[in-house]
Amino acid sequence: MQGRQNAVTQKNKTMKTKNIICSLLTVGLLVAVVAGCATEQQKQAKLAAQAKISRAVAEQTALARVPGGTIKEGELEKEGGKLVWSFDITTTGSKDITEILVDAKTGAIVSEEKESPEQQAKEKKQDGNK
Repeated sequence: MQGRQNAVTQKNKTMKTKNIICSLLTVGLLVAVVAGCATEQQKQAKLAAQAKISRAVAEQTALARVPGGTIKEGELEKEGGKLVWSFDITTTGSKDITEILVDAKTGAIVSEEKESPEQQAKEKKQDGNK
């Protein structure tokens, strides 16, 4: 009877240890995610401080190039050494996305590119590997 009780006690200790380890790993993961979000927010704030053109003005400029378009995604980023507003614009009846880059300092269109769903998936995969 004593041997069985020791085995149950040992099993309980092992389970508690596993639970503690899992809890610590979960907390560690959450801390890393929150830190990553804070870092991205800091990066965006730093870029926004450099922009002379607001997002709203850049959106109007981009949408003027794609009549009937709707902005799916937009962000401020450095691309090709320039600070740009990057917008992915959808149009009704098309699966393609038009990506418009607007210079965040001058408001000029930097580039306009149509992307197929395959190109979009490839780009997302590459962005995820950075």
